[in-house]
Amino acid sequence: MKLITFKLANQTFALPLADVERVIQVVEMRKLPKTPKSICGIINMHGEILPVINIRLLFMLPVREIELSDQLIIATISSRKVALLVDSTHDVVEIDEEEIIKADKIMFGMKYVTGVVKLENNMVLINDIAKFLSPEELTKLEVEIKNQKPQTKNQKPKTPNPKPQTPNPKPETTNPKQQTKNQKP
Repeated sequence: MKLITFKLANQTFALPLADVERVIQVVEMRKLPKTPKSICGIINMHGEILPVINIRLLFMLPVREIELSDQLIIATISSRKVALLVDSTHDVVEIDEEEIIKADKIMFGMKYVTGVVKLENNMVLINDIAKFLSPEELTKLEVEIKNQKPQTKNQKPKTPNPKPQTPNPKPETTNPKQQTKNQKP
């Protein structure tokens, strides 16, 4: 099994590489109302709106400001592409399934973890990405995303059109041939 490892608050986690499309540097994100607490915003990636999940909240790790060095792991949850906010990504490692200790054998209630593996003196928690969002949360998220329109990088939010203004009347000009005797040229 291939895993991609990443850091959150100096702890090492992993995801099955099969769930991951790519890793990108953090980009500007927009807030999205009426979404689960773990959603910190949305990004527009090649015209597709992706929710950004702050998985620190899922693991009850201290929340911090997003830094330019942070990364986004683009992955799939139940056919919905998402971006996972992480401190940094590290290696792609290949392990034997027998090396994985099932999460329930270590500690009960590890909702987002399927197993643990030891890599280079580190205990790595292997995440179950399918549990990051419940079916209800995914449904609510889909509704909110459908209500969003993708914005291009330089596009400003639309504002209502102001009332059309009537053009200023042109100043009257006089034709010298139509001048009366009292008017001077």
